[in-house]
Amino acid sequence: MAAAPTPVGGARPPRDRPSTTRPEAPLWGAVRMRRRFRACTLVPSSPHPPRPRHGDTGGLDPGRAPRDPRPAVFHWSAQFIIRLDLSCCGKVPGFNMVVDRIFSGIQPTGTPHLGNYLGAIQNWVNLQEEYSSVLYSIMDMHSLTMPKEPALLRQNILDTTAAILACGIDPKKCFLFRQSLVPEHAELAWILGCITNVPRLLRLPQWKMKRASQSNGGTVGLLTYPVLQAADILLYKSTHVPVGEDQVLHLELAQDIAQHFNKKYGEFFPVPKAILSTTKKIKSLRDPTVKMSKSDPQKLATVNIVDSPDEIVLKFRKAVTDFTSEVTYDPVSRPGVSNLVSIHAAVSGLSVEEVLHQSLGLDTAHYKMVVAEAVIQKFAPIRNEIKKLQEDKSHLIKVLEAGAEKAKELATPIYQEIRRLVGFQ
Repeated sequence: MAAAPTPVGGARPPRDRPSTTRPEAPLWGAVRMRRRFRACTLVPSSPHPPRPRHGDTGGLDPGRAPRDPRPAVFHWSAQFIIRLDLSCCGKVPGFNMVVDRIFSGIQPTGTPHLGNYLGAIQNWVNLQEEYSSVLYSIMDMHSLTMPKEPALLRQNILDTTAAILACGIDPKKCFLFRQSLVPEHAELAWILGCITNVPRLLRLPQWKMKRASQSNGGTVGLLTYPVLQAADILLYKSTHVPVGEDQVLHLELAQDIAQHFNKKYGEFFPVPKAILSTTKKIKSLRDPTVKMSKSDPQKLATVNIVDSPDEIVLKFRKAVTDFTSEVTYDPVSRPGVSNLVSIHAAVSGLSVEEVLHQSLGLDTAHYKMVVAEAVIQKFAPIRNEIKKLQEDKSHLIKVLEAGAEKAKELATPIYQEIRRLVGFQ
């Protein structure tokens, strides 16, 4: 005989045992556990409280305390659904609850350019409002894959930090930290590297492309930095990673490494998912077939956040388009004009269709100035804030150090469990 369907909201107490209310019970409704779980809210899975056990008055008689309150609590706390504040998950050894956590990073190349802002940083600002557990890292260890002078790297770290703070990243809403201040990143990278096949790394396009720029045929760091990327993500049990199109393959490697680790040592890592930016990839103003890059030898190809209004106007005036004066969007046939439309839409918050409608009757020469003005207006307050932040280096250092302490506090129990799983302890 089929069992009777359970009423919505959970099973009710038997009719001969009427339900009771516990208005004074400290765990009924919502509870804040302020010790190990900084903000662990317990929400009843049923609109009815659990029936009292034999010998337990349920607190209805103030003159008679329950026989054993602790067993009573644990007896009926199992009937609650636990909603855990995302910022505390990972701090309790053995606690393997999967929560939504964002991780992303940026290499310290100094002040970001237009493509960095529209493709990554603008999305970061939105994500810190949408998720409760967000980590953003200045990836100084990754920057060593391409040779840099130590003094330049130090300055670039501070300039990048100032820029992303000026763009709206709030250290109160996320962990903003420098990668090398959390040594568990490198230690986990070694463990993960020991379960990663070399042929898989050799097939990655970033290796093939960047090794050509190195006279020695490529370094070990350049080959294995995708494994370090995987460690960056998995160290915090991150569930979502905002990435650009050119980093999708690296995230797929991180997913495969997580699955391989889980198969070898037991379910531990969540398999991270990609969050792709809705902004079209921003292309070079001088060669719209390649993405905008700070390393582009053509200075007019890249618009930097700190460029002056005159510099921005000059770069857009010299932007490569074609011989058709009408403003249309066709990335295949008209990549130059389409790149301008994508930039205009991204900085103005309009859709491509709305931008095209506003541009009816304009030729490409005039339209370039419209886009330049939109970019100037977008970056003016950011540029001013960057200058203010760059004048206070001690503040920037403190922000990164404070973020690193929080990140390390989150990473330590996770990494200790990894050490136990692989046999280090």
